[in-house]
Amino acid sequence: MPILRFFNSPVGRVVRIVLGLVLIGIGASLGGWWWLLAIVGLLPLAAGLFNFCTLAPLFHMPLSGRRFEEATRARQRA
Repeated sequence: MPILRFFNSPVGRVVRIVLGLVLIGIGASLGGWWWLLAIVGLLPLAAGLFNFCTLAPLFHMPLSGRRFEEATRARQRA
């Protein structure tokens, strides 16, 4: 789960925010059906801003970034 640890790190949060802004920017600048890309960009933007990882539940981990860190530490201790 290194990718999940990266996404829940401070750098990963910044990457998600930047990715969301880039997708929104591309979608807004191209217009037409490209607005769908801007709407999709809202997900990584919100995930970065509000510290949640949408991929974590697929690996039976909590959605919340804070709870993810707690669960990761608990698994490392066990």
